[in-house]
Amino acid sequence: MDIANNISEIKNTLPEGVKLVAVSKTKPVEDIMVAYRSGHKIFGENKVQDLVGKYEQLPKDIEWHFIGHLQSNKVKFVAPFISFLHGIDSMKLLKVVNKEAKKNDRVISCLLQFHIAEESTKFGFSIKEAYDLLSSEEINSLQNVEIAGVMGMATYTDNESQIRKEFRGLKNIFNTLKNEYFSGVESFREISMGMSDDYLIAVDEGSTIIRVGSKIFGTRNY
Repeated sequence: MDIANNISEIKNTLPEGVKLVAVSKTKPVEDIMVAYRSGHKIFGENKVQDLVGKYEQLPKDIEWHFIGHLQSNKVKFVAPFISFLHGIDSMKLLKVVNKEAKKNDRVISCLLQFHIAEESTKFGFSIKEAYDLLSSEEINSLQNVEIAGVMGMATYTDNESQIRKEFRGLKNIFNTLKNEYFSGVESFREISMGMSDDYLIAVDEGSTIIRVGSKIFGTRNY
């Protein structure tokens, strides 16, 4: 795999303002350094133990995104350095992130994860649950988290029209929340959707952050 070339090719297909998260899960530090030396500094991991190990070994100007399902009891390990948490799917988790961010004197950017796919295995809020969260008294007391947008994963299928419909649904959710809860809030601007197989559709439907792994690093190592 020509990692540097792969990153360059993907970036050339992206409109200005769309951020590429190079998903480095299961990949060794050496591969990440190849990408880093090519000028890319945004990486995503989905396992806390792996992420912490890589953080300790790699340059400190890397912007780390946690893209997996984060367990509350593991937030403390990533709170000192994480830039973005993509998968916030409960008030309980948001409160833990706020507590740990406060201990580290930081504000952590969080994306609300929505369940847009037809698969029951995916995590995420329904629109009603998001309304309940954002209308609650508690949300205003969370001074160390910044809700920066939304995130979702489409159904794993070859049916492009279904994928497009699901991404369009997430964009509509973003627009609704922006109008009703974040009007004039500059930091609420991200729509994280699209992976190696479907990122071009996602970008077409308004994605601002894509999460690409195998198209950069090759198939996963287990």
